[in-house]
Amino acid sequence: MIKRIGCLLLTLLIIGAAPSFAKDRKLDPANPDDQIRLQVKIFCSLVEGRPTLYWWSGNMYSRVAGEPHRLLFKVHGMNIRQCRTRQDPVRGFCYRSVSREVLLYLDPLTGDVARKWKNPWTGKEVDVVHVANDPVNARDWICGRDKDGKPIDRSESMFVKDELLLEGGGAARLFYKNPLGGEYQDYIGGTYHAMEYGTTHASAAEVLDAKDTELENAVLSWGRVSRWLPWMEMGDRDGLVVFNTAGMRLDGYEQLPDVMRRELQTNYPSYFAPPPLDDARPNETSWTVFKKYIDGKRTATSGNSEK
Repeated sequence: MIKRIGCLLLTLLIIGAAPSFAKDRKLDPANPDDQIRLQVKIFCSLVEGRPTLYWWSGNMYSRVAGEPHRLLFKVHGMNIRQCRTRQDPVRGFCYRSVSREVLLYLDPLTGDVARKWKNPWTGKEVDVVHVANDPVNARDWICGRDKDGKPIDRSESMFVKDELLLEGGGAARLFYKNPLGGEYQDYIGGTYHAMEYGTTHASAAEVLDAKDTELENAVLSWGRVSRWLPWMEMGDRDGLVVFNTAGMRLDGYEQLPDVMRRELQTNYPSYFAPPPLDDARPNETSWTVFKKYIDGKRTATSGNSEK
C-alpha cells in the first residue's frame, strides 16, 4: 500500500532553486535525480538501510447497488521499509525499497481485532484473515532516467501551498490474474480488479533541504476500491468494498496504537523490522496469503481425516 502511494510521485514547481554546488542548496524538482531523492526522503531515507515506519487507520465499507453502505470494519495498517540507493552511469540516481505490511480488521463496535465475522448477506460465520504481506518490495530499481538515459517525467501531482508540500490525484489501477483462479480465467474471468489511491503532505522546507536525509513528519491518506475479500466467501455476488484511511510517519513502534502493537507482538513479530536490502522473494498480496491459508486448512483437514 505505501509502496503503491510512492508510485504516484513526484514533482514540485519551485522557482529559484540554488545551484547544486551551493552549501545551502535545495533539491531541484525539475532535476530527474533530485525527483528520486525527494521520493526516497518521503517514503524511506537517503541513509541506506535505515528503517521507516508508516501507520494508517480508518474504515472499510460495503457498496452494493440498491442498499445503503455498511460499515464493516475499522482498520489499522502499518508498513516497515528500508531502501538501497545507487548512482547509475546511465539511469542516474536510483533506489529500491523492501518492506513488510500488515492491515488489521477491527470490530467496528468494540475496536478489538476481529477473529470471526458473521456475513450479513449470507448469514455464514467466517474466519477473518488479516493482511500480512511479506514482502512488499519494489520489483526493480526506480531511477531518474530510462535505460537510454532519457529523463523520466514525474511532473504529475505535487505543489506547494502555505509552506506544505501536497501530493495526490493519482491512482494505482490494478488488474491482473487472481492467484485464486484456475487455468480458464481468460474464458470465464477471475481477475483481481481494484484501484488504490493516496495523498501525502509534509513540510516543503524539510523535503527540499538537500542536507536532510529523511522526513521527521509526513501525513498520508490511503484508499482502495475492490471486489469482496476472498475470506468473506461472497463468490460472484454483486458489490464492492471501499477503504478510506489516514495516517502518518512514526518515530518508532512505541507510537503505534496499543491494539496494533499487541497484535504485532503476538502474531507478527517479524514485522518489527523490514526485509533485508537484498531480498529477492516474490511479493505477497492479500490473495496469495489467503491461498496459502486455504491450502493449509485443506491440508490439515485432509491429514485429520486420514487418521
